Amino acid sequence: MQKITPNFWFNRNAEEAVNLYTAVFPDSRVTQITRYGKEGYEFHGMPEGTVLTIAFELCGEAFVALNGGPQFSLNPSVSFMVMCHTEDEVRTLWNKLGEGGTILMGLDKYDWSACYGWVNDRFGVSWQLYLCNEAYTGQKIVPTLMFTGAQCGKAEEAVHFYTSVFEDSAEEGILRYAPGEEDREGLVKHAQFRVRDYVLMAMDSSLPHPFSFNEAVSFIVPCHTQAEIDHYWDALVAGGGAESQCGWLKDKFGVSWQIVPLQLYRLLEQEDKERAARVTNAMLRMRKLIIADLEAASV
Repeated sequence: MQKITPNFWFNRNAEEAVNLYTAVFPDSRVTQITRYGKEGYEFHGMPEGTVLTIAFELCGEAFVALNGGPQFSLNPSVSFMVMCHTEDEVRTLWNKLGEGGTILMGLDKYDWSACYGWVNDRFGVSWQLYLCNEAYTGQKIVPTLMFTGAQCGKAEEAVHFYTSVFEDSAEEGILRYAPGEEDREGLVKHAQFRVRDYVLMAMDSSLPHPFSFNEAVSFIVPCHTQAEIDHYWDALVAGGGAESQCGWLKDKFGVSWQIVPLQLYRLLEQEDKERAARVTNAMLRMRKLIIADLEAASV
């Protein structure tokens, strides 16, 4: 199982979005679909049988789409850098993802890439399409965090923070704006780092963007033990983060995480639907997920 998995919050059109992405990207497929039950209707208001989540792969990498409703809107504070090996690949993705979407940076030659473009697709997911070195064999799709507004100037601090919290982490390079460049000197122009052996990027922007991090993109962290859950939960909410429901939290930068025990998937997918329903009801009433209480609800 992938150690960090991006989760998209869609306004009841997750199926349509996933159908587009799995048609556009190679080596892609739907791996699992879960549906809303009767439990928790007072919380989510979704009819029984409606698709809840879709687990899927793009270029062999794991993602989850959630039908969550209109509460949160996708925006470019978290974009997805697609590392392409040919200009044809960049242009094909640009044309298909850009249909009905919004161009943020036009497809063109830039100092950092011979062919690059940044576009929000029609569902609001933000994609940076980047022509990289043909020898590149790393992670194909890399989430990129953009620190704007009150968070501008905190990208480097965030990189240090995340690599201190997660195991198998490393800072792989930080490039700052120089005098006379397009943003304030010293801000992070581009940073690359690895947490749980999963690659992420980060950048600052002092431009007047009308958005910042929210729950529309979160990062799922699967855990084997309660000690793991406790560690990540306590570390990520420390210093100004905020707890939410069902294992969700926001860290001090506003980035959303889901700290989830691996046992939860087994408990929710069991054949005994009454037991699974009791687990769901227990989960809906928790903030940090407690494995022992979830197991007890299944008895």
